[in-house]
Amino acid sequence: MPTRQFKLGAFLMQTGHHIAAWRHPDAQADAGVNFRHYADLARRAEAAKFDAIFLADAVGVRNRDIPSLSRTARSDNFEPLTLLSALAAVTERIGLIATVSTTYNEPYHVARKFASLDHISGGRSGWNLVTSSGESEAQNFSRAEHMEHATRYARAAEFHDVVLGLWDSWEDDAFVRDRDSGVYFTPEKLHPLHHRGDHFQVRGPLNAARSPQGRPVVVQAGASLAGRELAARTAEVIFVAHQTFDEAQTFYRDIKRRARDLGRDPDHVKIMPGIFPVVGRTQAEAERKFAQLQDLIHPVVGVQLLTNMLGGFDVSGYPVDGPVPDLPETNAGKSRQQLLVDLARRENLSIRDLYLRIAGARGHQQIVGTPQGIADQLQQWFEEEGADGFNIMSPWFPGGLDDFIELVLPELRRRGLFRTEYEGRTLREHLGLPRPPHPAATARAQRLQEQPAPALAASAG
Repeated sequence: MPTRQFKLGAFLMQTGHHIAAWRHPDAQADAGVNFRHYADLARRAEAAKFDAIFLADAVGVRNRDIPSLSRTARSDNFEPLTLLSALAAVTERIGLIATVSTTYNEPYHVARKFASLDHISGGRSGWNLVTSSGESEAQNFSRAEHMEHATRYARAAEFHDVVLGLWDSWEDDAFVRDRDSGVYFTPEKLHPLHHRGDHFQVRGPLNAARSPQGRPVVVQAGASLAGRELAARTAEVIFVAHQTFDEAQTFYRDIKRRARDLGRDPDHVKIMPGIFPVVGRTQAEAERKFAQLQDLIHPVVGVQLLTNMLGGFDVSGYPVDGPVPDLPETNAGKSRQQLLVDLARRENLSIRDLYLRIAGARGHQQIVGTPQGIADQLQQWFEEEGADGFNIMSPWFPGGLDDFIELVLPELRRRGLFRTEYEGRTLREHLGLPRPPHPAATARAQRLQEQPAPALAASAG
């Protein structure tokens, strides 16, 4: 029986991850602004003992092509921290991870919001640290152009350090709230940040006590060279997209090596690729379910999806049944553009072939098959250094998530690969991550250990 088990996230995206999911007859068409829909999904995932639910986000409508946008369900959705705060009240154990960009936010805001969510949820929050990747976002924040890739990542690295410093503004036991003495907090256990860097000047302290987890879990999603460097230094969980096992294994080993070289425990960096599973009791049933979704894709939507995923390079002027053209370097998501170009070249895919291939998984691994077949692939990636777990991207909601819970999870449990009950109450406990001690408390304890033992008093003669 395996001693290690999967970590599983339920990646919730409105009507589902397939670009045409909203047209599925069993989908909730208004899911993006339907709280009951999200509450129901969160409870289902918690009952199934998922480690966390995960919400992606962008601070803008990414698709600026109105004919395509008018045929997709991606333009009306909740702000993720607002939604997770509400979901915290209707769940008890499942982790709550939200994407918040470092490009168009300020560290103090992010630190305060996630600390608040951690208190509200009893220690279940996680921050997916990303850099924004689209000009549509820049134009919502008084910028004509998107910030350069290298600048975005330099800002993100400093942003992360400021947020962690703010989360450590107070030691765990700083707030004594002693009515008799009139002391609300212990002054020497307050640690203002006084940060002055290239991108930020933040005095602190944060106006929130240290959170139940010490710090919320930090998640990262970049796979470019700059993204890997940032992830190896900062991330406790990495969400990533891979097309092949060789890609997954190479990335996994590279990140674990980088973490080790930085003095980190590699097991404290959990790598969780996205998986888009279409599940059937037979292979034929799975393929019918997938074909039903594919048949709902309008061509203008497919072409625009590919344009967005290729970093904004407009492919609408090229023959849809011709090859994917050579692309200039993008200032948007570099790793995803490269992944898709490599896929097209490797399999000789046309523009139509490529948009059909990514219409569900958007570059993540897509598996259409039986519970046994899906479990086989997940087990291989897990046992052969390709993943520590997976972010499950259901094709449509709620049916796609129900299929995975009802058909795949029993097979994983039969193999001893996934829990039957939660081991703890916090997200860190679910993921097997340590609670970080406060730096000042650690330093104080070390000083006490280094003090010489007092000499024994001479005996009276």
